[in-house]
Amino acid sequence: MSRGGALDDSEIQSEMNKMVAFISQEAREKAREIQVKADEEFAIEKAKIVRQESFAIDAQYEKKRKQAEVGWKISQSTALNASRITVLRERNDQLEALFEEATKQVKEHASGEEYAKALENLILEVLLKLLSSNITLTHRPKDTDAVKKSADAALKRYKDMTGRDTTIDYDASLSDDSAGGVVGSSMAGRIKVDNTLSERLKILEEKMLPELRHDLFGANENRKFYT
Repeated sequence: MSRGGALDDSEIQSEMNKMVAFISQEAREKAREIQVKADEEFAIEKAKIVRQESFAIDAQYEKKRKQAEVGWKISQSTALNASRITVLRERNDQLEALFEEATKQVKEHASGEEYAKALENLILEVLLKLLSSNITLTHRPKDTDAVKKSADAALKRYKDMTGRDTTIDYDASLSDDSAGGVVGSSMAGRIKVDNTLSERLKILEEKMLPELRHDLFGANENRKFYT
């Protein structure tokens, strides 16, 4: 049975203790909630920072990898181009040596009966190209006699082929160090036909160059057309 009236000191103290205990319990529970929430937020923020740093590191690594790859490709391309240039230079030197040897042999054979017959054909070609009533033949001084003899034979053939007559003037101003042949001209030198052996050899070199390259160095893998 409860009693009425005011509480005595012991009862007041008991009630105070109960209130303090309740408040303390509430505070501890609240503190635990705050701690749990703080731990969760810390874990989330930590994971976020770790993920961001991981992405940054991956991006930096990928950038450096690409830079290294580009650098390697540039180095490889530079080395390959240098190698190709070296090969092309060596091939060109071989062709130049071949052409020099051909020129040397032409000079060595620029005399005798075969050369005289070649002169006759060269002069006839000049006559047929110029179709002039008067031409000048420029030749080597040492070929003077051979050129005049070959010109007489060429004039006869020219007359038979065209029915035309032509007079020839002679100019021994080609160097004796040249490969021989003649240069024909008309109309005071305004029209010329270069039938020197060096010029004919140059034309032959240009015409035969693809075939020579194929025979010496094999087929060009990058070449698509051969006509």
